[in-house]
Amino acid sequence: MNPALLRLQEYPFERLKKLLEPVSTNSKFKSIKFSVGEPRHKPPEFVLQALSRARNDLGHYPTIKGSNTLRVAAAGWLENRYNLTSGSIDPDTQILPVNGTREGIFSFTQACINPKNTPLVVTCNPFYQIYEGAAILAGAELWYLDCHEDNHFLPDLSMVPAKIWERCQILHFCSPGNPTGSCIGIDQMCLALQLAEKYDFIIVSDECYSEIYFDETSPPIGLLDACKIVGNNEFKRSIIFHSLSKRSNLPGLRSGCVSGDRALIEQFLLYRTYHGCAMSPATQAASIAAWRDESHVIANRKNYREKFEKVTAILQPTLEFFVPRASFYLWPKTPIDDVKFCRDLYQSKNVTVLPGQYMGRTTSSGNPGTNRIRMALVAELDDCIEAAERIINYVEGL
Repeated sequence: MNPALLRLQEYPFERLKKLLEPVSTNSKFKSIKFSVGEPRHKPPEFVLQALSRARNDLGHYPTIKGSNTLRVAAAGWLENRYNLTSGSIDPDTQILPVNGTREGIFSFTQACINPKNTPLVVTCNPFYQIYEGAAILAGAELWYLDCHEDNHFLPDLSMVPAKIWERCQILHFCSPGNPTGSCIGIDQMCLALQLAEKYDFIIVSDECYSEIYFDETSPPIGLLDACKIVGNNEFKRSIIFHSLSKRSNLPGLRSGCVSGDRALIEQFLLYRTYHGCAMSPATQAASIAAWRDESHVIANRKNYREKFEKVTAILQPTLEFFVPRASFYLWPKTPIDDVKFCRDLYQSKNVTVLPGQYMGRTTSSGNPGTNRIRMALVAELDDCIEAAERIINYVEGL
């Protein structure tokens, strides 16, 4: 077996399972889960219909590259979302379908890391754990860029030493962020592009939460915006992942796209021809329908906006947190150890949240997730309100 497997840390949800398995919860409460970021809003009916209509296509092998119609739909959405001129993203050379951003990010890392050059992957801390696992299994080491409260949980690239950039092969961004919901500003995005050019590394921007934001006039910026500002019209050294899981309430569809630098996309396509991860024809048909429609996304944001307004009003008098501009996460401080908080909350109130330290790594300045929890407001509105009230009741009893 690959010895790098021994370097992998236990996945956060496996740790949570082991934490809660021995615990007897209060059966008078129904279970409400804020732990997993799985949208519970209904999938769009027209997408399900498209999926059903394409079921006969399951009798054919799909191509790794996906249909031209799918790539045109996704490229068109990107151009519209980021105000790019028509044709800025070539559907034939600058975009590919992926089976969700998790699969795409993991496989891209395997394809692009050169293990002979003592590779380093720089990732924000706390972070989505796939970045770490993918880097380790590709033969790279990790450098954790701590994101602290005094900087609104955002990365400060000026804190990274030159010797780290010299070894860096991938810089991971996640904006809006998991688990904090923080949105990286345009200045840091542009600085990242300058550093990538200077030190010759790739920026991998995970933007799967980009369509869950609360001010319709101010969507989060993305790496494509930064490329446009600095004149990087070919998106050199830039790889961007988007997903239908959060945008369209389709986590089970496993569909997203990767776009950017055509030379990198070309090499990634070569890797994927051997990786064997073609998107099924039915999934492609459903994805085309989803990428082409924006009305269901606007309605989805309205639902999240209402949940955040109601839940934060309940929590703010008692818990300390900032309300993010985007994503469906809250990242509040806990008055006691976060692991104990999660275990005891589950035991007494049957509400499941994720310990913050499970999402971080300990560096010289500690674990940035310590004494915080991640709350994913993915349940229906009434359940979110009830869970928030139970959390406050628990905290007030400490």
